[in-house]
Amino acid sequence: MGSFKGHALPGTFFFIMALWWSTKSILKHIFRKQKRTCYLGSKALFRRAEILEGTVLVCMALTGMTGEQFIPGGPYLTLYKEGQWNQLMGWHHFTMYFFFGLLGVSNILCFTISSIPVSLPRLMLSNALFVEAFIFYNHTHGRQMLDIFVHQLLFLVVFLTGVVAFIEFLTRNNVILELLRSSLTLLQATWFWQIGFVLYPPSGGPAWDLADHENSVFLTMCFCWHYALSFIIIGANYAFLTWFVKSRLKKLCPSEVGLLKNAEREQESEEEM
Repeated sequence: MGSFKGHALPGTFFFIMALWWSTKSILKHIFRKQKRTCYLGSKALFRRAEILEGTVLVCMALTGMTGEQFIPGGPYLTLYKEGQWNQLMGWHHFTMYFFFGLLGVSNILCFTISSIPVSLPRLMLSNALFVEAFIFYNHTHGRQMLDIFVHQLLFLVVFLTGVVAFIEFLTRNNVILELLRSSLTLLQATWFWQIGFVLYPPSGGPAWDLADHENSVFLTMCFCWHYALSFIIIGANYAFLTWFVKSRLKKLCPSEVGLLKNAEREQESEEEM
């Protein structure tokens, strides 16, 4: 993790998952309005998608754990070496990836074994996020001011994402909460990239002045820009998927699209009343 690539990797992983989670939530919300469903909105398809999601999460977690342990100069699964702890920061990151791997396993088991509660993946997601927040809260001892500050902002967004995920565990089928969690995950993803640019510039130039207070002031504003960008991306995804379902899937399930339009008109009239 002590490199630009080390921050770009989890940033890319979270970016992919945030886009996928928002897409899945939006599609479920659209198809839920229909009185009948075609194959694209069937429970069987979403069940397969959940299993695929779990598989991808496990692969991402294994990639991250392998990278943290077996890169040149890595700890190679040795926690204690020559009378002292061996590269504990790498073990921190390894632990973070491990809990997201458990999330992937729970996804696979939950949607292949019917006796397991369907809410288990939501609980495991909030658990993985709280563990990640706890790790990054205790990740910056002895570092310089700006390094600590950017990681504090990362801790904030990860903790808030965990809170939203836990509320999702207590509720069900709340598209607003799901999209809020996706936007916060997207913010976490882009902020990982931002940390990489601040601490380990890919151009090979010097890192930012870690003792300059004005840099922290700028990054406070930059953090808000990242959050605005996440909302723009989620909103664009919502608009595209709504247009796609209404205009491009008529040939596959034309009756369902008609029912979707009627359901939306009924909902609009109810809201007006």
